[in-house]
Amino acid sequence: MGNNHGVGGEMKGYPIIASVTKEEQLIEVLKSDVKRVNLMAGHIGNLEGFIYQLHEAEKQVYVHIEMIAGLGKDAHSIAYLNDRFKADGIVTTKSNAINAARQSGLKSIQRIFAIDTAAISTAIRMINNTNPDEVELMPGLMPRVTRELKAMIKQPLIVGGLIRHEHEIEEALASGADYISSGDPRIWTFYKKITSS
Repeated sequence: MGNNHGVGGEMKGYPIIASVTKEEQLIEVLKSDVKRVNLMAGHIGNLEGFIYQLHEAEKQVYVHIEMIAGLGKDAHSIAYLNDRFKADGIVTTKSNAINAARQSGLKSIQRIFAIDTAAISTAIRMINNTNPDEVELMPGLMPRVTRELKAMIKQPLIVGGLIRHEHEIEEALASGADYISSGDPRIWTFYKKITSS
């Protein structure tokens, strides 16, 4: 499943995912060592070009369908992401989009927000029902919640949001996160710096 354009299916050895939240970040992410980009900037008119450039740089591209202007969130739009734009996957908070991605041959990341215990319980039920390929927990600065969630799901776990320092990356990974997502270009290079010291 998934297109796997330009990059191996796994991101072995580099657990940082770049969340591109502004179009101006595209140049920086193209030069970075990250293997995957969660694209959260742009619009339907420039999306194809962005994905093409990222694939040329051998990066996987997951499109956050709720953040791209002009992109629908229905099954036809998700299929179009695969057929026309050749995205590798989607990021979404919507359960129906996870199923549409699977039917279209795209990988999926279910994004959840841990605002309280009830939200986490609801998210776990949703994950069990939709079976996304990966789960992203927001915010990422919750080691205990990361450990508990990791024990309750079978999918790889991404944590993101509010992570700003090297020790926070290390703590998140030590707590069970498989990947860290960040919109901060400094974070995109931190892991390389940590592992080469």
